[in-house]
Amino acid sequence: MAALDSRKRAAKPSFEVAGVYSRQRECQHSDISLLPQNPMKYASFSLSSDTTPRPGVVCGDQVFEFATLTAAGWRGRVPSSLLELVQQGPEAWQAMRELAGAASSSTSGHPLKSMRWHAPIPRPAKNIFCLGRNYVAHAEEAARARGQEVKIPTVPVIFTKAPTTVSGPFDDIQVDRAVTQQVDWEVEVGVVIGRAGRDIPRADALSHVFGYTVINDLTARDLQQQHIQWFKGKSLDGFCPMGPVVVTADEFGDPQAKRIQLRVNGATKQDASTASMIFPVDAIIESLSKGLTLEAGDIIATGTPEGVGMGRTPQEFLQDGDVVETEVEGIGTLRNRIVDR
Repeated sequence: MAALDSRKRAAKPSFEVAGVYSRQRECQHSDISLLPQNPMKYASFSLSSDTTPRPGVVCGDQVFEFATLTAAGWRGRVPSSLLELVQQGPEAWQAMRELAGAASSSTSGHPLKSMRWHAPIPRPAKNIFCLGRNYVAHAEEAARARGQEVKIPTVPVIFTKAPTTVSGPFDDIQVDRAVTQQVDWEVEVGVVIGRAGRDIPRADALSHVFGYTVINDLTARDLQQQHIQWFKGKSLDGFCPMGPVVVTADEFGDPQAKRIQLRVNGATKQDASTASMIFPVDAIIESLSKGLTLEAGDIIATGTPEGVGMGRTPQEFLQDGDVVETEVEGIGTLRNRIVDR
């Protein structure tokens, strides 16, 4: 079946706003969802005057560095990254919440428009755990695309992506066309583990979650098909845009009641609810942790709904200059431009 250049499906928007659509400009743009009660939104960022990534808390239209928030005192080592804060445990999380609450009314932070966004956890400590075929309609479209019998999973289908796949929420995605010609999109909710555990019962599973983020599980479909298993096709450098923030679990609410969407050049490709997951987040954690220790800072991508390029007729794959927007209700939107090299 001939693949269709995704740009032919929708005319390019005429406006040139960085982060909304621009073939010439990078997509750095702070589009994060508004939540009530001053929720904790963690980000990693750098400045034009200092390109070193550093962690911070987003409050309104500003971000406050951990180093600034903890200047008056911090018990133990000041976390130099969000990953380190997560690993320090619940007492550290509460302390940071209190400091951020006080700072939002008394301290000057960095304007969001002045910063460069990085993935909240730019380099995970280990591979990202991923769920395959966790929505019925996606399992059906994937089977049809491959000419296979539709089989709905009875246990979670787990694979991983290498840590080097992680890229920022508004970064360009570099694609080597000598390696792949079939780059596909997948909107997913990302889960960040906060409390370590093994053999976690489902009833206790969500208490092990630190927070949630947005992930685009970019996939080289031709490599995925050639290698049979999925690791290589899922693990090209930069193929896991993440962010723009991590929203803490208590503020995010029910992970099975969120709308997730993906657009290519402004045209909606995926639009579904996490209520349609075959295995919800608590069941995923229960299954994954059987005999396998989940550690603080581990990341789980929970699967994608229907609407991927592979499942369309004719098939569509991302082309040079395409802009992909990946959105999860209550967190925000990734915007990434595809750039051939």
